[in-house]
Amino acid sequence: MLEVLRLSKKSLWNRKVTTSLTVFTIALSMVLLLGVERIRHGTRASFENTVSQVDLIIGARSGPINLLLYSVFHIGDATNNVSYESYKKISEHKDVKWSIPISLGDSHKGYRVVGTNENYFKHYRFAGNQELEFSSGKMFSGLFDVVLGADAARNLDYKIEDEITLSHGTSQAVFQDHKDRPFIVVGILDKTGTPVDRSVHVSLEAIEALHIDWKGGAPPRSGEETSQRELLKMSLRPHTVTAFFVRLKSKIGIFRLQREVNEFEEEAMSAILPGVSLQQLWRTLGMAEEILRVVSFFVFVVSLVSMLLALFTTLNERRREMSILRSVGARPGFIFSLMIIESGLLAVLGIVFGILSLYVASMIAQPLLEQKLGLTVGLFAFTSMDVFYTGIVFVGALLMGALPAWGAYKRALSDGLIVRL
Repeated sequence: MLEVLRLSKKSLWNRKVTTSLTVFTIALSMVLLLGVERIRHGTRASFENTVSQVDLIIGARSGPINLLLYSVFHIGDATNNVSYESYKKISEHKDVKWSIPISLGDSHKGYRVVGTNENYFKHYRFAGNQELEFSSGKMFSGLFDVVLGADAARNLDYKIEDEITLSHGTSQAVFQDHKDRPFIVVGILDKTGTPVDRSVHVSLEAIEALHIDWKGGAPPRSGEETSQRELLKMSLRPHTVTAFFVRLKSKIGIFRLQREVNEFEEEAMSAILPGVSLQQLWRTLGMAEEILRVVSFFVFVVSLVSMLLALFTTLNERRREMSILRSVGARPGFIFSLMIIESGLLAVLGIVFGILSLYVASMIAQPLLEQKLGLTVGLFAFTSMDVFYTGIVFVGALLMGALPAWGAYKRALSDGLIVRL
């Protein structure tokens, strides 16, 4: 057996170019097969871990997926806001344990500004039951205090007591800065692996202060702005919120409160169950997932066919080699084993390089996914499905190698020794 393995390694080394191309195609199929699964599972896990222990998400009347995306993941924008009176009425419902208001619409250098209150830091949970914690500083208490997510603070190189200016709108192309109302960084949150990391948190009153002079969505004229000193003396009260998270005292009342919100006469609102809406999102994206799987499967098939062609091509070139081995006493089973082991070595090399490539790609892609989408897909780690795909690649490679091995086995001893003129 050791002799067969030694000859197999030397044979592959003598055909370095063909071997390298075959290993590359197998590695590429491994990257796609395992990479698609890793992205699919990692993305789902990241989305599911973004917010926990929330029974209902309530916002202005819209589709459930849209409400989920803009309120939890800060993707897209709300169709409308909810009046603060409606928020207070729902949050004071006898079945409600706590609520977290969210006010969106402003940004800072591409990072979303989230207006909220102390309940956000007290009740927000992610990845099961993990609480928001501060790496430095504390939650906001003053009107112009701001708390930064971990990524926002790191990428913009902000520290406690730094001064920042917020901008109107969520586009990175800033058209209206609130330069006359600077904020002071008072807290920086620990890393969570959720959109919280890319958020800039202020109070609901601060959101109101930023837009107190705006009329009909237009900024005030120069010289007509309320000064920051005057704002600090005012008793500001928010007029609207974008959405709010609700936790109930008992699961029994979820559907009852959801029905009440959806039938709310004073204002058109929607109440969604985050888990159900997330499943709807996955069903919507299911076709894209299947397309990626099909593409990965065809790449896998192409890699096996390429391997088969390479082995058959070299087999014709190695007819004399095989005959010489037979002439010096090698049995047909030895020739067959030699070809099978070569196929196995090609498969192992392709799998190893594929896994290493996927690990490197994961390390490179993870910071980009966190920065752009707030998703933590995670570094490569084997799952049961990954083991299954790895086994499929290895067995497929052995089966492809068995075809030329059988051809070499059946050839006569004199086949490679006859000189044809």
